[in-house]
Amino acid sequence: MTSKSPKVSGDKPAATGMKRNLANYGDAGFSVFLRKAFIKALGYTDEALERPIIGIVDTDSGYNACHRNVPDLIEAASRGVMLAGGIPVPFPVISIQESFANPTSMYLRNLMAMDAEEMIRAQPMDAVILLGGCDKTVPALLMGAASANVPAIMLVTGPMLAGSWRGEKLGACTDCRRFWARYRAGEVSDAEINEVNSELAPTIGTCGVMGTASTMALAVEALGMMLPGGAAVPAVHAERRRLAEQTGTRAVQMAAEGLTPDKILSPAAYRNALRVLLAVGGSTNALIHLTAMAGRSGIQVDLEGYDRMGRETPVLVDLKPTGQHYMEDLYKAGGLTPILRELGPLIERDCFTVTGRTLGENIDAMPASWKQDVIKTMAAPVYKNGAMAVLRGNLAPDGAIIKQAAATQELLQHEARAVVFDSLPDMAARLDLPDLDVTADDILVLRNAGPKGAPGMPEAGYIPIPKKLAQQGVKDMVRISDARMSGTAYGTIVLHIAPESAAGGPLGLVKTGDRIRLDTAGRRIDLLVDEAELAKRRAALPPLPSGEGRRGYDKLYFDTVTQAERGCDFDFAIPEITKKVP
Repeated sequence: MTSKSPKVSGDKPAATGMKRNLANYGDAGFSVFLRKAFIKALGYTDEALERPIIGIVDTDSGYNACHRNVPDLIEAASRGVMLAGGIPVPFPVISIQESFANPTSMYLRNLMAMDAEEMIRAQPMDAVILLGGCDKTVPALLMGAASANVPAIMLVTGPMLAGSWRGEKLGACTDCRRFWARYRAGEVSDAEINEVNSELAPTIGTCGVMGTASTMALAVEALGMMLPGGAAVPAVHAERRRLAEQTGTRAVQMAAEGLTPDKILSPAAYRNALRVLLAVGGSTNALIHLTAMAGRSGIQVDLEGYDRMGRETPVLVDLKPTGQHYMEDLYKAGGLTPILRELGPLIERDCFTVTGRTLGENIDAMPASWKQDVIKTMAAPVYKNGAMAVLRGNLAPDGAIIKQAAATQELLQHEARAVVFDSLPDMAARLDLPDLDVTADDILVLRNAGPKGAPGMPEAGYIPIPKKLAQQGVKDMVRISDARMSGTAYGTIVLHIAPESAAGGPLGLVKTGDRIRLDTAGRRIDLLVDEAELAKRRAALPPLPSGEGRRGYDKLYFDTVTQAERGCDFDFAIPEITKKVP
C-alpha cells in the first residue's frame, strides 16, 4: 500500500545526541567533554555515545501498583531502541497513584507535567518514550511533551485483569464503589467486605473498567500519540512487552524523522480523541485532561461544541460503569480499532500519527474485526443519547458536566430541595448523622471542593448516599458539586461546576432548603432563587480564600490554576489560544 501520509519535514535540531541541551560552562566543547566523562562512568563506549539517545520516562514507584511493570516495559522498550540503533536512557519523574496522593492526584498533575517538560528540555535526548498509566500520569506526560516538543511516543502500563468473589467477576474500581455502598447499607458484612477487598485488584495494572486510566489510554491512541492497539492490552500480557519493544524501535525512527508532537496534536486529532471519549462512555475526568493537553498546543476545547458532538455520538462500548464488561474483554474484542471502524465517517482519518502514517492508514492496516458482544453498533448502541451532557445555568455560568449514560434516567430531569455541605470536612462530619435532615428526593450539594477550594479538585463529587437512606435501599440521588468524580463511578452526579465556589462561583450562594432544577434535556442547572436575594447573599459572603500565607508548590498552584473549563492547568503554562475544537 502506498502511504498517503504527509511528509515529515525532518527539521531536526542542529545538535543531536550527547551534544543536545548542554550544561552551560561557557565552552561548548568542554561541556561535551565533561558530559562524556561522567556518562562513561556507566560503561558506555565512544561508539555507543554517537548513536541517537532515546529518553525513557521512568514512573516506577513502590506506591504505584498501576506501574509495577514499568521496569519490565523499560527493559523491552530499551531492547527496541537498541535494535533500531539507538541508546536508551531511562530517567525518573514524579509518579502519581490515584489512591496514594494527598490531597488528590489532580493537585500534583501539573507538577508532574512541569517535571516531565523540564527534564526533557534539560537532558540530551533525540526522542522520548512517555511511560505512564495511572489516571493523571498520562495527561501530565503528554502536557509536558507537548510543551517541550521533542519527538515523543506514549506507552501505557495497561489495565489489570478482573478478579472474582464467590463466582462474581470483580474489577477496580467500579466494583470497589458498588460493594462499599452495599457495605454502608448493611448488605455486606465486615468479613465479606475484607474478602472482596482482596479480589478487586488481583493483578498489577490500571483499573480494569472504563475509568480515567482506560479512557485516557484509548483517547491517546485515537489522538495518534501511541502505536495502534496499544491502549487495551492488559498489563500482565506478553503483548504489552512486545508493544514496548516496538515503541522503542519507533522512537528511534521518529528521532530521525524529526516527528515532533506539534505535527500530530492538531485540532482534528483532538476531535477524534473527544469523539472516542464519548463513544467509549469514558471518564468525565478525561474532558479536563484533554482540555489541558489541547491548551498546551494553543487549542481551546469548546464545551458547547463538545455537547453537540455528544448528541451525535452514542456510547458503543459495554464496559463498567456504563455497561457490564471489563478492559480485558475490550482487548479480546479488538481494542480501539473496531470502535473507530464503527464510528466510520465521524472519525477524521487524515490525522497524522506517531507511526508516520495517518490514522486511517493505521485502521486499515490492523487485523479485520470479528464477532464480539463488547462493542455495539451505531444502530444498536449501549446508550444512544451521548455519554455526557454540558450544562449551563445560573449555578454554572462557565459550565458543568453530567455523565448521563451512568445516571439514573428518571433523575436526569429533577427539581428538589438542596441539602448543602459547605466543605469536605463538613460533609464527613454530618453526612451519616441519624438526624440529618435529608430525604431521597433531595439534591445533595457539596462546595469548596474545586481546583482552589479543596485544593486539587478531589474525586469527591461521588457523594456517598447518607447512611440512613442507604440502609433504606436508596441507591442514587442527584448530587451537585465543583469537584470531580472517578471515571469508575456512576450515578446522577453534576460535576465541575464553574466557576467553583472558592473562586466566587454561585455554588457558594446555595442554602439548605433552596430549590434546584436539573434539566439535562435542556442542558441547564439552576438555583430557583430570585436575583435580589442572590445579590444580598453575595454581599454577605466572607472574603474568598487567597494565596496569602501559602508557600512553595501550594502557593504556585493556588495562584495560577485555572478553572475546569480551561483544564485546571497553570495559566502561565498555556500559550496563546489560536484554535478551537470541536
